[in-house]
Amino acid sequence: MTFQESIQTCFKKYADFNGRASRAEYWWFALFIFLVSVVLGIAGAGLVSGLFSLATLVPSLAAGVRRLHDLGKSGWFLLLSLIPVIGALVLLYWFIQPSSDSNQYGEPAEGIAQA
Repeated sequence: MTFQESIQTCFKKYADFNGRASRAEYWWFALFIFLVSVVLGIAGAGLVSGLFSLATLVPSLAAGVRRLHDLGKSGWFLLLSLIPVIGALVLLYWFIQPSSDSNQYGEPAEGIAQA
């Protein structure tokens, strides 16, 4: 999945917390969010930066839940991010893992190579 395809997919599935998101889809979208946030921060556009963060909150949560589904884990594990440091490290470890085979959340995305 390319950078542009990932962004399009995540915005098309704006509030879709069902299904699976490949590792590439999740990380390309995270990179997009990071880059735009940095550019808006440097530009000093505080209001625009806040609106961007608010507008991408739900798609970011949905992509995170779908990424956890891809690993065969419940989306509720995203709440681990509320635990300072340790929760973020656990989620980071899971998010960098390769996709699992078929699980209760569906089949892996086509064309995704299993590592």
